[in-house]
Amino acid sequence: MTNVVLATNLYHQYIDSGVCLSHDTTERKQPPGRFELKPQYVHHLAPNPLPEINYHSPKRKDFKQSCVKMTVVAVICLLSLLLLAGILLAYYFSSPCMHGVQCGGNGGCVWDSQWCDGVVDCPEGQDEAHCVRLHGSSFLLQVYNTNKWMSVCSHGWTAQMGRASCRDMGYSGSTSVLSGQSEAHSQDGVLIVTAEPNPDVPIVQQLALSNHCPSGTVVTLQCTDCAGGVNSSRPAKAQQAPLGAWPWQASLRVASSHRCGGAIISPFWIITTAHCALMTPSAGDWSVYAGVVDPLGVLFNPASSVSHVIVHEGFDRDTHKNDIAIMRLSTPLNFTASSNIGPVCLPNVGLNISDPLNAWTTGYGVPVNGDSPYLVEAQVSFVDSVGCNNSMAYNGRISDDMLCATEAETGSHTCRTDSGGPLVSQMGGVWWLIGDNIWPQSCSESNKPGVYSNVTYFLDWIHNQMKKHQDD
Repeated sequence: MTNVVLATNLYHQYIDSGVCLSHDTTERKQPPGRFELKPQYVHHLAPNPLPEINYHSPKRKDFKQSCVKMTVVAVICLLSLLLLAGILLAYYFSSPCMHGVQCGGNGGCVWDSQWCDGVVDCPEGQDEAHCVRLHGSSFLLQVYNTNKWMSVCSHGWTAQMGRASCRDMGYSGSTSVLSGQSEAHSQDGVLIVTAEPNPDVPIVQQLALSNHCPSGTVVTLQCTDCAGGVNSSRPAKAQQAPLGAWPWQASLRVASSHRCGGAIISPFWIITTAHCALMTPSAGDWSVYAGVVDPLGVLFNPASSVSHVIVHEGFDRDTHKNDIAIMRLSTPLNFTASSNIGPVCLPNVGLNISDPLNAWTTGYGVPVNGDSPYLVEAQVSFVDSVGCNNSMAYNGRISDDMLCATEAETGSHTCRTDSGGPLVSQMGGVWWLIGDNIWPQSCSESNKPGVYSNVTYFLDWIHNQMKKHQDD
């Protein structure tokens, strides 16, 4: 009861004073009499409660923060993946050959497995244009298969397959074929004959990949009998060439007048310069004489008519870049009728031509009296492109499709010969066509060697044109 009275008294003091009562008040009044007591609620003043300690809150907060961070990282990764996928898709559709091999130009593309499978898939047949080639000085036959060039095992190989391979490179059916064998050294397998010879089936469809060659030898192949000609021990000084010394030399004429030289590479085909062929682009205006070394030669050799004049589409008159052309004869030359006429070998892929190698060039000397010229021969040495392109020579005008060569004997003046004359070199007993003369007049200037087109650079173009027109 005393507590009730005390609480009541404190309450009235709180009301009367208007101030808060502190718990540590020391002066207290006597309790009121019992007659003053009035029932009422007692307002208990208690200190503020201590904060509740929740031992689980930090852990829950850390867990939530981790979840948020992981969510943000996941969203960023997802957006990055979507961005990358978009970039890849854009590149995929902008590059039509992301998933294959381009046919060329705007011709689309094909799968790797469709390249050289014997079926034409590209609009212009690019996928089957260069599937067979000859390699090195041994004429090693190679066929493109599974994204690489492979040798062919001689087991089961026939002469008929050799002729089919030559046709694949653009040579006509009348071309002579010399097949041989060489020891197999490849560690990547070989191609082996899997079917009976069939002239109506592409050679690539008659071969299959094999890890073993039963015969232990691979096929070598010559599509022309081009190993003839003179030996390389002729005098170095320029002089008139004897009859039969350079059987591949041709005289290209318009209206019986000599215009430029050329090189015979098969019974049907002559290589010359583009600027020469464009003198008279009409094939019917041209005639070709073989076996001619002097003005009287045209009286004893028949003229061959020309059915096609094909000039490289990239030829530039100002720079002489891509200065090469080929002519197809209406009827094939007869190599067996005269020993003075024969082809020179096109340089095979992988043929090792070193800079110090000596070579020979031939051309018809321009006569003073306007009569038919004489064939002149001269030994030359190759000049590297750095020396040929220096400021004292051609000052950077020599491109990758050109070669430079200077005369072994100074002052021999083969520069007074015509353009189109072949540049040849003998290796392994075979004469190879290295180039044809495109700037003959330049060698009359000091420090300027003769400039020739690099035939090796144009091999694919030459074989492609031969293949397009082999049955015309």
